[in-house]
Amino acid sequence: MSLSFDRIVKMLLIFAPIALIAELTHANPVLVFVLACLGIIPLADLIGEATEELAHHTGPKIGGLLNATLGNAAELIITIFALREGLVELVKASIVGSILGNLLLVLGLSLLLGGLKNGIQKFDPRTAGLNATLLILAVVALAIPSLFDVAIQQNLAAELGLSEGVAVIMIILYALSVIYSFTHQGGEHDGAHPTTRDPATAHHATKWSVRTSLIVLVVATLGIVVMSEVLVGAVGHVTETLGLSELFIGIIIVPLVGNVAEHLVAVQVAIKNKMELSLAVSLGSSLQVALFVAPVLVFISLLLGGETLLLVFSSFELIALVSAALVGAFVALDGESNWLEGAMLLGVYAMVALAFFALPA
Repeated sequence: MSLSFDRIVKMLLIFAPIALIAELTHANPVLVFVLACLGIIPLADLIGEATEELAHHTGPKIGGLLNATLGNAAELIITIFALREGLVELVKASIVGSILGNLLLVLGLSLLLGGLKNGIQKFDPRTAGLNATLLILAVVALAIPSLFDVAIQQNLAAELGLSEGVAVIMIILYALSVIYSFTHQGGEHDGAHPTTRDPATAHHATKWSVRTSLIVLVVATLGIVVMSEVLVGAVGHVTETLGLSELFIGIIIVPLVGNVAEHLVAVQVAIKNKMELSLAVSLGSSLQVALFVAPVLVFISLLLGGETLLLVFSSFELIALVSAALVGAFVALDGESNWLEGAMLLGVYAMVALAFFALPA
């Protein structure tokens, strides 16, 4: 199953040069957008694979650090280009969408398919509970600037100061969570920062050398940079042509494109009855986006010199975030899961997607 999946993903690489050609020949922007999305998927998978190979060479602690910083590299690059184009609402929506996608769609599919095949699945409630607590904290941190913005929105300096202060605290908390996962977890597969896609292959012979891994990482990252510029350049035409809002594109489409390979890995290992790793991928990726990617983007927006990204989200986004965090936390706390819990998570995701689809462009 994994072999055929890898082959299918690698075959999608052909869409990267096709998307570039379509962009250079000024093809239909909607077609360019679709081709760029398809081209990003295998490039993001290559970044993950190269990071995993480097982890085998460097050991679990350095590998965990690499994963903690590069785990959402594709989406980070896409959002940086969106910031450069002034698409701040799209960036904030993609932050929310990544968290929702991991907590509701990925975790839901993992619990549903894993439960249907294996029945009740068990995992370490201590690790899951810690990640769930961090997740609630992350959502609270994202909500604070939004709630207080009502009172200080006339003072831009205060708004920026609040977002910057919260961003710094979030990055510190993320760093502390990484340190804790290194020093208090039982192995390289526990905690919020898994370093390998499958525990069974943790000590297998590496496929690539360090040099090859670094070359693949650099080339795939450059490919993501090019595809991200193509994708972001077509967003405006897509919203006008298809009548989709930036919120829907950011919450549903961008997170799926940047993380679909990692998402499918989480589902695969759940089917293999390895819920520890599946939860580490889904919850860990959510934490990484909330506590690392979002605050880092605040400072990147300042460096770009355009419109500043404030951690101020709409009421729609906040409601979706809080709902997903609470449901995901409750599912993770008891140390066991079943297919019904997965169906419920997928149901919530479907309702959220339908709601944002209904919003006018």
